[in-house]
Amino acid sequence: MDKSKQIKMNTRPTVAIFILSGGLLLLLILALFGIAVGATNINLSTVWDALFHYNSSDTQHQIIRSLRVPRVIADMAIGAAFAVAGAIMQGITRNPLADSGLLGLNAGSTFMVAVCFAFMPWLSYNSLIIFSFVGAAIGAFLVFGVSSIAGSAMSPTRLVLAGAAVSSLLTALSEGLAIYFQLSQDLAFWYAGGVAGVKWSQLAAIWPWLLGALIAAILLSKSITILSLGDDIAVGLGEKTTFVKIASMVVVLILAGLAVSVVGPVGFIGLIVPHLVRFLVGVDYRFIIPCSAVVGAFLTLAADIVARTINPPYETPISVIFALIGVPFFLYVARKERRNL
Repeated sequence: MDKSKQIKMNTRPTVAIFILSGGLLLLLILALFGIAVGATNINLSTVWDALFHYNSSDTQHQIIRSLRVPRVIADMAIGAAFAVAGAIMQGITRNPLADSGLLGLNAGSTFMVAVCFAFMPWLSYNSLIIFSFVGAAIGAFLVFGVSSIAGSAMSPTRLVLAGAAVSSLLTALSEGLAIYFQLSQDLAFWYAGGVAGVKWSQLAAIWPWLLGALIAAILLSKSITILSLGDDIAVGLGEKTTFVKIASMVVVLILAGLAVSVVGPVGFIGLIVPHLVRFLVGVDYRFIIPCSAVVGAFLTLAADIVARTINPPYETPISVIFALIGVPFFLYVARKERRNL
């Protein structure tokens, strides 16, 4: 059967349109709920007034505008970033276990954040984002380098094992810097994985990068679909595979580095969401990527709401919520992949 016809048969655009339209509506409702709940619950009418009739002398309005709205926006932004990054990585590597956390990108970004705190504490947040990108690139380079040492084809299992080893190394180096330079408190935010301290200035710094990377991902989506069929088929269909892979990895590094600079090394978002979306919409990345952004934003916001309401007034790290879901899911995918070898 012709590959293009096979893609069309395995694609469900109606479901994708429903996810995009209905998902955005549900995301808006969940965002309002996320603004209302917390250590102190606030009425939805007060939330509405704070958003559209702001009173600077009202304490609840100040909490909503300065703390809860940036937090909700950050949840959606990093959820979309991690999910799209995972979808792209799974597409270009044809590795169902690909994820920015499992393949060392998150650990690399965290390592560079630790380096910046230790040796360049004067850096602005914009500069910290750049170094986070560099750290993600270092993590990816080490993982792919280690996994290709044997010279044979890089299997999904080998990539994950290399990612685990590199992530452990970079995490140990980060913790060593934190102990030696007494940075434990400063790095706790990244290690725990949370958005409680996100400010408007941080959102202003990340949104151009996020918007640009998401647009680039959508523009590359057709080529990623073809590339997911295999390099030989992609070349036969006229795709410039090297350019697509490099451009896609640049987008992944930006998205992963951006998300880690905000929320820390949260794992499994980029593993779970693309699998869920592919199950629903099929194999065409023109639908997988935008739907992954919406579903990733929704799940991350939902996880953050659970994290702050499960044990009030204390907050559970969002990374713990995703680990509870992600570890069993990872084991399921890994076992399924092993059966297919």
